[in-house]
Amino acid sequence: MISGTTEIIAHLGYPTTSFKAPLIYNPYFEQIGVDAVVIPMGCKAADYPAFLKLVFRLSNIRGALITMPHKITTLHLLDEASVNAKVAGSCNAVRLGPDGKLVGDMFDGEGFMRGLKRKGKEISGARVLMVGAGGVGSAIAASFAAAGAGVIALHDENAETLEGLRARLNIYYPDIDVLQGSTDPSNFDIVVNATPLGMKRNDPLPLDVSRLSPSTFVGEVVMSEEITPFLAAARSRGCEYQVGKDMLFEQIPAYLQFFGLPTTTAENLRAIAHDI
Repeated sequence: MISGTTEIIAHLGYPTTSFKAPLIYNPYFEQIGVDAVVIPMGCKAADYPAFLKLVFRLSNIRGALITMPHKITTLHLLDEASVNAKVAGSCNAVRLGPDGKLVGDMFDGEGFMRGLKRKGKEISGARVLMVGAGGVGSAIAASFAAAGAGVIALHDENAETLEGLRARLNIYYPDIDVLQGSTDPSNFDIVVNATPLGMKRNDPLPLDVSRLSPSTFVGEVVMSEEITPFLAAARSRGCEYQVGKDMLFEQIPAYLQFFGLPTTTAENLRAIAHDI
């Protein structure tokens, strides 16, 4: 029940038709009796810089979830940003600081990392191959760096995107070996598909799965189906794996902490989510 005391978490993006966050957060808020609600707000790119500032003038605003196409733009509208957001080059969560400044962070990579840790994977010192250096790939690479990965190899068809991420990693994590990778996953401990490949039927696989070692842990970001063709191929080679939706559910407890709200587990969120 929304009332005059309800706090708003704005879900900002365009278009809003694919937004999943309200189907997870709002059942959780109802479950624990928190007087807050996530509301989708469709805002086109041209209007966004002005709208972000205005929405935080509301007296009952708790924070904002940021999604496409605004994650990169948001970083340049903040007063303060986390190192993760700076390395990722984007931001997906904003709140007001105690002095009224806009404070932002990036949780895509945190969600991915929490999923790996809960599965018992060792990240410190690991050799990691990131296939895809765009928005989500940059966020995950930033979190691997923060968690102490030993080597991060990057592969992306867009050379400018790849070099931008590589440069940011070198600035904030100069002790980590950041390499230009390929689609050959040999000799890596963790391999991540951070490309859109797998969202469409008949997409090619993002890398050469015939060269995957059974000891390599494989991660996916595509959420269109639980077991994508890439994960199916990796599973057939004996690899442990993480599905795309794990990143979604694992990052929400971190978001809740960022907004100063009671947090929970990914399992609880999965159990109460509507039609995810």
